[in-house]
Amino acid sequence: MRTTDRVLLLLDVQVASLLPPPNGVPSSAVLGPNISQVLEHARQAKPVPLIVHVRNTGDSGDPDEPNTPGWQLAFPPLPGEHVIDKRKNNAFTGTELGNLIHPDAEIIVAGLHSDFSLRATCSAALDRGNEVLLVRGAHGTYDRLEVLYGGGITPAASVATEIEDELEEAGVHIFEMKDIRELFRDR
Repeated sequence: MRTTDRVLLLLDVQVASLLPPPNGVPSSAVLGPNISQVLEHARQAKPVPLIVHVRNTGDSGDPDEPNTPGWQLAFPPLPGEHVIDKRKNNAFTGTELGNLIHPDAEIIVAGLHSDFSLRATCSAALDRGNEVLLVRGAHGTYDRLEVLYGGGITPAASVATEIEDELEEAGVHIFEMKDIRELFRDR
């Protein structure tokens, strides 16, 4: 297997989203260490997969406004790892990500904003022909404010489960944290 046949794609793993709630996602205390563990397994793999950190670029005043502390990546990239800045939910839109990731590469995904960036990017990767693997417990989002049918709030964990179900139906493979070591081995 060529190094570029397997990719770890870290979406929006930025300081602002991993702060303790209410600024960070509700599961930030668990999510940060889980994503770190996925990244460490990738870095220790032989061969090391292509590792891509995708950073959301917010507007002025947003928690992820460029060059602010919240915009910084939570896990600094090592030499040879790539950083892609994006402005859209789909990380392939308006970036060089499509040139970096081969259309037949297997993409292992972890990160933030399950109902926005993660869903859009996984869907786009499937449309390109990539095999997509999502790690349950290594992605998360914020609680969702419902505006229809009386309002209310859907807890972030329920939102993440909804997205997993939707993506699995579309063709994404869902794996558990206990599986991450095997994800980065030749199989």
